[in-house]
Amino acid sequence: MSNKWPLVGLGKLIVHRNEFIVIQDDAKYKRCRVQVHAQGIVLRDEVTGFEIRTKKQQVCRTNDFLVAEIDAKVGGYGIIPTYLDGAIVSSHYFLYKIDQKKLLTKYLEFFTKTKYFQDQVLAQGSTNYAAIRPGHVLNYNIPLPSLPEQRKIIMQIQNLSKKVEESEKLNMDIVGEIDLLFNSQINKLFVFKSGWGNVKVSDICYPPQYGYTESATYERIGPKFLRITDIQNGDVSWDSIPYCICPNPDNYLLKPSDILFARTGATTGKSFLIREVPEAVFASYLIRLRVKEDVLPEYLYFYFQTPDYWQQIHKNKEGTGQQNLNGTKLSDINVPVPVTKKEQQRIVDQSKYLIKKIKEIQELRSQTISKCEALIPSILDKAFKGRL
Repeated sequence: MSNKWPLVGLGKLIVHRNEFIVIQDDAKYKRCRVQVHAQGIVLRDEVTGFEIRTKKQQVCRTNDFLVAEIDAKVGGYGIIPTYLDGAIVSSHYFLYKIDQKKLLTKYLEFFTKTKYFQDQVLAQGSTNYAAIRPGHVLNYNIPLPSLPEQRKIIMQIQNLSKKVEESEKLNMDIVGEIDLLFNSQINKLFVFKSGWGNVKVSDICYPPQYGYTESATYERIGPKFLRITDIQNGDVSWDSIPYCICPNPDNYLLKPSDILFARTGATTGKSFLIREVPEAVFASYLIRLRVKEDVLPEYLYFYFQTPDYWQQIHKNKEGTGQQNLNGTKLSDINVPVPVTKKEQQRIVDQSKYLIKKIKEIQELRSQTISKCEALIPSILDKAFKGRL
């Protein structure tokens, strides 16, 4: 912390309010919930007194500093917001009234989000006992400038935080724009052209096959057993895939260039291209397509990423409860296909390039978000060291 301002114990700035009321069965009460990682206080629920077992509770007041006995060491503390004035908490929470003539509530709130404050909380009490006591809180130190300086620091933090939040919002908006860009560009690659064939999946693939119905095991018995949940973001970590006992594995063994589809759930219609595979079979909630020699499997797989494909899938999804896709509907999907494999390969190469560029944009966005998230702790640190 800065030498610019004196370090003062919180015991000189806040008072522990150890006051309880008796809960009435016919009255209604709001109850607070303390979020960890210094994310503040929110409404837990609103119940009648009859539903509350412990009849002695504490009443919160706007701008009280609330600390959770058990969760304090994981950031379980915050300032009571106006809408929770009159809410109750049990004896496992400590309430402190802030002396507004010496310490501004917002200044304390920002300070509790700093690493310096969190380190003090962690340092208090036994290492074998997670809880803290009311006296621990009073012993925490805080750099204490004058009230005008506190107001200035609050304003600086709020202004900089607002800019960070605006930047984060812009980054979130980019997600939709990236999706629109990808859909627009990949659709253009598969627009039907003169000399192309407009065929059904059944014309260029062998009959779709459902996966094997069996329970997974982590004993090294039989082939690997690929399930829907094992395919994450178009990738599979084969080392973590379980096994299964499969009496007739030949009919279900996966080969490079097989295309798998999710049959049901939120990912219905999503596809996955097998590139390299150990000895593995696939589970019953997947459908396999094996492409005939006239069409490049990668060409067909990239077509399955286009909005045109998804429009057909949405028409062909079945089920009034959980949506699903079957082999017959999948076979009826229309696909525009260039006659020559050279032209198919050109579109495959362009699709790969497009996906590579989209991933680069997404990675850049992720890095920007990470930098934005890191700015808030940096801003707080500088503010309380007098360096803003």
